Amino acid sequence: MKLQLSTWPDIQNYLERSDAILVPIGSTEQHGPTGLIGTDALCPQRIAEGMADEGVLVAPTLSIGMAQHHLGFPGSIALRPSTLIAVIDDVVSSLAATGFRRILFLNGHGGNIATVQAAFSEIWARSSHAGAVSPLSLKLVNWFTLPGVRALSRELYGSAEGSHATPSEISLTWFAHPEAQRQARLEPRIAPDGPIRDAADFRRRYSDGRCGSDPTLACVEHGQRFFETALNDLRDVWSDFTA
Repeated sequence: MKLQLSTWPDIQNYLERSDAILVPIGSTEQHGPTGLIGTDALCPQRIAEGMADEGVLVAPTLSIGMAQHHLGFPGSIALRPSTLIAVIDDVVSSLAATGFRRILFLNGHGGNIATVQAAFSEIWARSSHAGAVSPLSLKLVNWFTLPGVRALSRELYGSAEGSHATPSEISLTWFAHPEAQRQARLEPRIAPDGPIRDAADFRRRYSDGRCGSDPTLACVEHGQRFFETALNDLRDVWSDFTA
């Protein structure tokens, strides 16, 4: 069940049986020569669509995240941490105003993690400073750290998975959008890895945009396996969250 394809009476009826909603969140940033710029939003969105098919209410994907370190590459769009905190706060407040109490964010971008957690802390702090008990249960889940996903990544790619423009995430986007597959000769085959700071430093360290990864290992078949594995893991997370 998708929020944007529902009417307000549909949502009112949904709220009579559940106060939980799934919000995909990602980023719009470069993913090396073969990875789609929308990778970090497309991955959680595709997994969330699987949950929507099973009756879970899924919100529209928040597709622009905290990605300032990628701004040295054309096409990347980033929100400042303070801006993303405000966005998360407004999304949560909007949903809470109409009766949602349990909001799970399914994340596809490592750069969002600290900022989203900070947004949760800001939301809960309002209740704490007012001496009140917050009615909200908020949770952040990263699809790429789900246990089955991590095990599958180790099985298929080992250390060649890397940390950015990874074969797992590129495989999942190709499963979702097989018409958008890209091929390129990558040198070195496995990219260097290291710290992440500002955009100029990132471009200097990682000239083609990859971090520690070999995305030439990506394929549609692997993407389907990642989708099915992530969906299975997320079912368990959702069940616990909404119990």
